[in-house]
Amino acid sequence: MAAWKTRGLRGSFLEDLINRTNEKYRERGLALIQKVPTPITPMRIDRETRHITLAYFNQKSTVDYIGVVQGIPVCFDAKECAGTTFSLQNVHPHQVQFMREFEQQDGVAFFLLYYSKEERYIYLPFRHFMVFWERAQEGGRRSFRMEELDLSYTIHAGSGLFIPYLDLLNRDLQERPDP
Repeated sequence: MAAWKTRGLRGSFLEDLINRTNEKYRERGLALIQKVPTPITPMRIDRETRHITLAYFNQKSTVDYIGVVQGIPVCFDAKECAGTTFSLQNVHPHQVQFMREFEQQDGVAFFLLYYSKEERYIYLPFRHFMVFWERAQEGGRRSFRMEELDLSYTIHAGSGLFIPYLDLLNRDLQERPDP
């Protein structure tokens, strides 16, 4: 079992924005996306704040979010990066396997990346991510730089949404190779 301590809130800013965006999508009848809870066993709780300060993961998690957009099953993971280089150590093999299998079932998998230093949100299609993953599996770099991404997939706030990713999901669907 893996333990967590101070890294527990890492990414909570990004997830909060995504949760708010998903709620707006639900209210507008555009999508129904839910945060997948990570099962944990609390080991230590701060009595004053009632916050969990030490816990163990019960099992491996898959992705952060799963749901449906206009009849299309989607799953995605939200990742935050402090610099401009994203380490592939932030993505686990079982997550990649889940996303691969999800796409084999005609679902759409992707990542929402937040480069905090640049204050830039990027939609990363799973097939684009796999280029970097496979490069690392073949002995290449175990990271990718922001400039290696297709920056036309940058997410721009608008329409009263914090991270409006549905337009880029639609683009992802249109650009997919035919099966």
